[in-house]
Amino acid sequence: QGAYPLSHFEVASRLSYFLWCSTPDQELFDLAYAGKLQDSTVLAGQVKRMLADPKSKRFAENFTVQWLGLTKLLDSEPMVDAEMYPGFDLELRKDFYQESAEFFHYVLTKSKNMLDLVNSDYSILNKSLADFYGIEGVNDDVFQKVNFTDNKRGGVLGMAGVLATTSISTRTSPVLRGKWVMEQILGISPPPPPAEVSALTEDKNIHEELGLRKILEMHRANPECQSCHEKMDPLGLGLENYDPTGQWRETYEKVKIDASGVTAEGEKFNGPEELKRILLKDEKRIARNFSKKMLSYALGRTILFTDEPALMKLENSLLENNFNPEPFLIELVNSYPFLMKQSDFQQKSI
Repeated sequence: QGAYPLSHFEVASRLSYFLWCSTPDQELFDLAYAGKLQDSTVLAGQVKRMLADPKSKRFAENFTVQWLGLTKLLDSEPMVDAEMYPGFDLELRKDFYQESAEFFHYVLTKSKNMLDLVNSDYSILNKSLADFYGIEGVNDDVFQKVNFTDNKRGGVLGMAGVLATTSISTRTSPVLRGKWVMEQILGISPPPPPAEVSALTEDKNIHEELGLRKILEMHRANPECQSCHEKMDPLGLGLENYDPTGQWRETYEKVKIDASGVTAEGEKFNGPEELKRILLKDEKRIARNFSKKMLSYALGRTILFTDEPALMKLENSLLENNFNPEPFLIELVNSYPFLMKQSDFQQKSI
């Protein structure tokens, strides 16, 4: 009863399925035979070796897709209105999907700074993505690092895959985008909406005349809706320069985009670049969120209150090492939850 250590072969499997999404290789089996996979120095060496192996791209893809919620990109169903947004086809969406995985893998193995996920001056693009983003000089279908010359892109919030997934088929949704930023970047879950909440009008004439910001302000006037929306909406409105496909725009219908806002903490911003800079200040919250999502992914289960000591160590690892993923992942695979197993046996009470 209670928790007990994993066997060395179980550690080999857990490690391999975590960082490679596949069965252990010969080196891991040899270390398991030798009884060395509970040794912290050996585990640290294996993390470094496994991240350097091309198989770590599978981990990058699987984790990123789960974290960012991008499975919709590969569905055969159209994501946006085909007449309004021609050319937004499955091939392009597959490139968006790959951009997120390639970018995360680059952060893991090259930039070694997980804050790049919130804001960066580069991404990993091929020609079709560069053309979509309006970036010149990429003439190859191979994904490659591309540095941005302006502040319109950068981090996951500048990625079309994320921006399209958090929109609806005919327009952007600042509410969905704001909720996404709160949950996926800051790890804050807003309360569910009231049962009788009224939907936003979809009347095209009203949208053309007022624009989305004014319509949301009217919706927010309802006291029941206000407390949640005043936290979420500004974060989503800060991304309004991106249309439902993730392309940059200056107007919504006939109305000029106003991407300014004030966060729940009272910080003013205007546009995606300033919003991301404000988000980056909340390092403790970002570190806690990454820690929870990564530990949950590694264990294949939801986080429990008993995981709190491990989470604190993971959070501190990021804060003390400039968000370097390597010591963070070494800390994770040496953690109590990663190396222990909960007994399924329950003693019956008499």
